[in-house]
Amino acid sequence: MTAEIYRDTWGIPHLRAGRARELAHAQGRVTARDRAWQLEVERHRSQGTSAAFLGAESVGWDRFARQARLDDTARRCFEALEERDPETAAWVVAYVDGVNAGLAEGAARAPEFAASGLTPGRWEPWSPLGVWLGTHILFAGFPAKLWREEVVRRLGADAVGLFAMDGPGTAGSNGWLVSGERTATGQAVIAGDPHRFIEDPGVYQQIRLSCPEFDVVGLAVPGVPGIAHFAHTGTVAWAITNAMADYQDLYRERLRLVDAADVEDSGGGAAVEALDPDGVWRTTARHLERVEVAGGEPVDVEVIETARGPVVIGGAGTEECISLRYPPRVTRDLGFGALLPLLRARRVADVDRAFDAWAEPVNVVQAADTEGGVLHRVAGRVPVRGTAGRTRVVPAWEAGHEWTGWHEMPYGTVEDGLAVMANQRGPAAPLGVEFAPPHRAARIRQLLDAGAKWTAADMPAIHMDTHLASAAALLDRLPAPELSSTAAGLRNQLLLWDRHMDADSGTAAVYAQVRGAVVRRLAAHPALAVLAEPPAHPAVFLPWLALTPRVAFALENLLTARELYGIDRDDVVRAAVEEVAARPASRTWGDTHRLAPWRALTGAAYDEPAREPAHEPALSGDNDCVLSTSSVPGLTDLSARGSAARYVWDLADRANSLWVVPFGADGVPGAAHQRDQLPLWIRGDLAPVTTDWNKLTKESDDD
Repeated sequence: MTAEIYRDTWGIPHLRAGRARELAHAQGRVTARDRAWQLEVERHRSQGTSAAFLGAESVGWDRFARQARLDDTARRCFEALEERDPETAAWVVAYVDGVNAGLAEGAARAPEFAASGLTPGRWEPWSPLGVWLGTHILFAGFPAKLWREEVVRRLGADAVGLFAMDGPGTAGSNGWLVSGERTATGQAVIAGDPHRFIEDPGVYQQIRLSCPEFDVVGLAVPGVPGIAHFAHTGTVAWAITNAMADYQDLYRERLRLVDAADVEDSGGGAAVEALDPDGVWRTTARHLERVEVAGGEPVDVEVIETARGPVVIGGAGTEECISLRYPPRVTRDLGFGALLPLLRARRVADVDRAFDAWAEPVNVVQAADTEGGVLHRVAGRVPVRGTAGRTRVVPAWEAGHEWTGWHEMPYGTVEDGLAVMANQRGPAAPLGVEFAPPHRAARIRQLLDAGAKWTAADMPAIHMDTHLASAAALLDRLPAPELSSTAAGLRNQLLLWDRHMDADSGTAAVYAQVRGAVVRRLAAHPALAVLAEPPAHPAVFLPWLALTPRVAFALENLLTARELYGIDRDDVVRAAVEEVAARPASRTWGDTHRLAPWRALTGAAYDEPAREPAHEPALSGDNDCVLSTSSVPGLTDLSARGSAARYVWDLADRANSLWVVPFGADGVPGAAHQRDQLPLWIRGDLAPVTTDWNKLTKESDDD
């Protein structure tokens, strides 16, 4: 059977074929047609070759990708997949063949290729694995260990807990499962939204994959076959949230240069040895790679790998040298063996078995089926090792920091017909170090507990809730005496506020201004300002090392701690209120809290003019709201992170399911379906999932 390509009214592709492999080819081809630019950007990022057409701003990432050996790891994982699971490997190859078949057509539609001078390349069988790895390599937030090192060095070990929050650069999600006992239909509903950096085109692709073996709708990752994270097969549905597990380690290495003549198979030039825990110096793998840079000189990158892992900071002869150990580099497994079994799942037990093969990122999984089965578990691979490696950079030459096995993945419970995960401490608590504050999870459960019998149509109201529980930490410190009359008026306004971060709220804007002023004043205080100068680490790690964002995301802890290095926090808040009172009257939260999506090509001079933040829509919500539209208080109100998709899976009738993405199904600027879902996303509406083939429009066949 030739694969058939249909579209619904939102341009979402619905694919039908006679075999899973033909379907994978069609998925690759339609993705290349719709998102050729996005696919090529992600492939080049995984290879460390993006600076060749994006310029000097991408050198930092390319250097990291080369040093961390992302492309080589993807290749190794694919070779192992061919050995362990040839069926899945062949299915991945079919997807890659589809991408290669569609890239030329897709590139002809996408003006970014001409604007950047990029010519579409050829995907390798391991390219999807590279895209997956490049997308998720920073999910566990290993650079936070560098931050903790600085905090300990500057303030002492007791200060680490003050900043232990869901920090900059991490990714989170909301997810909730309502079992049949709590719904109007008697069947479960699963809903939620992954929180990521908002990219244009979006990081999730709405799609339907249908063949005699399965018929699945869900949110795919462009460049990766199947539907991994969020899907509904008709009889079972599942969704994930970031478990906030810690599964990557950093090692401080001791390296020395030795004469190549003294080292067998050195390949000429100086060789590098690393000191291992047994006291023996051993030769490392070492070579040079060249990063080409559009509009600039090429950059040579030294690639070194010790017995722990690739060196990602420093190198031979540098003062500090740090290596990264991450599971796929060790196991040659990225978990792609789970993808086909997930598509074939019919019951919760099938989903459970499929996720036994999951590798990374480590996720909390929620699933339900039409027979009343429910699932709440952690999936992924987390190494067993000492406590120090979970929190700090550890010395590679000392024993006791080795990986000695893999943790059993814990299971959660469904209590009173509900399971809620929002990156808080839950079933994954033994596997992690830092988790999100409990506010989002507590608010979702509070809202769900208030209802008796829920329906799929009720869920979007929970997605859009804007209550900010974390505001209490600041509002409780608002001073009563010694305020000017204008500042006293602001204080009274804030105390009467309903604590909802709505775009049209003037008081929410006042709160945000006061909060930003408090953050800046705390960061500038001499007691904390010692952390203002980050260490000389690569730029890719700087979001984890910048003081002001760290203070912003830890503000609740910093304001409620019993003592804070002698800082008079009441005086800081008083001064912040006076500062805001002295400014012109604020308008609304949405005037400054606007969407700021990431685009690979900035200042683009192609068909659609580059969009400035002022032209992007106003947003409700805030970092700790269920509607998590994150800004960086103290630096900017613009929101670069938020709901990368929203979904509602109805087990009573899949046709009652709902979904939306921030922009649209088509990644081509100016296309009819490039931004047509944005108004829905802003309002909190979701589009219906169309399941009737007779209501779809046939576009073409994938011959």
